[in-house]
Amino acid sequence: MKTQHIYDAVVIGAGPSGSTAAALLAEYGHRVLVLEREKFPRYHIGESLLPFTYYPLRRLGLTAAMHQAGFVKKYSVQFVSPSGKASQPFYFFTRYEAEVAQTWQVLRSEFDLLLMNNARAKGAEVREQTTVLDLLREDGRVVGVRAAGPDGREYTVRARLTLDASGRDALAAGRFNWRVRDPYLKKFAVWTYYEGIPRPEGIDAGATTVAFLPQKGWFWYIPLHGDRISVGAVAEGPYLTRDGVREPEKMFQREIQNNAWIAEQLSKGRQVGPYWLTNEFSYRSRYGAVDGLVMLGDAFGFLDPVFSSGVMLALKSGMLAADAGHAALQAGDVSAARFTEYSRLMREGIENMRKLVYAFYQESFSFRDLTDKYPEVQGDITDCLSGDVNKDLSRLFERVAEFAEVPEPLPYGEVLTAEEAVAAK
Repeated sequence: MKTQHIYDAVVIGAGPSGSTAAALLAEYGHRVLVLEREKFPRYHIGESLLPFTYYPLRRLGLTAAMHQAGFVKKYSVQFVSPSGKASQPFYFFTRYEAEVAQTWQVLRSEFDLLLMNNARAKGAEVREQTTVLDLLREDGRVVGVRAAGPDGREYTVRARLTLDASGRDALAAGRFNWRVRDPYLKKFAVWTYYEGIPRPEGIDAGATTVAFLPQKGWFWYIPLHGDRISVGAVAEGPYLTRDGVREPEKMFQREIQNNAWIAEQLSKGRQVGPYWLTNEFSYRSRYGAVDGLVMLGDAFGFLDPVFSSGVMLALKSGMLAADAGHAALQAGDVSAARFTEYSRLMREGIENMRKLVYAFYQESFSFRDLTDKYPEVQGDITDCLSGDVNKDLSRLFERVAEFAEVPEPLPYGEVLTAEEAVAAK
């Protein structure tokens, strides 16, 4: 086994959180290595960006590249009842400046490649088709990783700081048994793609549509470039698998008939590619950082996709972790305590969005009833659903609590200091 010394930071995964952190740490002047299991471009779900992804993209210097990439521009979201009645579009420009209000629907294969190449351009070393096998630990502190390259040869990488951006695989949470599922958000999703469906003219051409199903399920409908539409159904597992149905195609095709708008739209096009199925969306890592290690993006936690928060939270976590990591490396102290504020911000943002997700899935709740009674919270709702999640939203959730149960924060994602780890033994 060959040992390689030494990097300031090693990043596990080149997805949005990992590539963001790597680019910014390299820009700070640190020696950064990114280890990515796949060969990019590669397929990934999670295609609709929120308006507040603008700020990390601007920080990365990628806004011009995004405009040039050919991604579909997204200006709004609309909601459709099972009967097919559509709401008026909720346009982001009614609240935000134009540069924030216009976001994108992206092919993740192209978007993630753009982010990874940006990390390389900033000076990070990226090794694709490299699997991280384990974390290196000494005296309770993470000091790097053991990896295998494309040829299967194993080697170790020592680093002052390790950033776990391994996505839903959540390497550290899996190794240390830290993955904790959300007690309520236990959804299944089945999805595929369509082509040939005509689109509206103008700014409505790229709108995200959330189309409701019985028992608080829903379809996403996301226009992508290249004449492709991403369409998926999300609901409780027992609902999607009722009557013993287990095949993704049968699940999907059955649900089309449960929303008149979806049925009409899909009848105009043709289905292409495979059907995909996943379950148990929502979880959190029990800890967000330990000495020498910090969790990013989906490795920190993942929230039900109804409000398309995944990429925004991933980009934000990469940016926040890079800033905290830079300060820690400069101070010569990469203990978990250095990431306390990072962990707090990530938990606060996830919990604010999680409260609205819980409300969305309760039969007693509707945004229309809430805003009819309390029109003053319309702006808070828009901010949260646009990705402005690190702000005081207590007034909003006091109002929501009149219509739906508001969950207590999950006690997960805080840092685990060495002293706490010893005390817990």
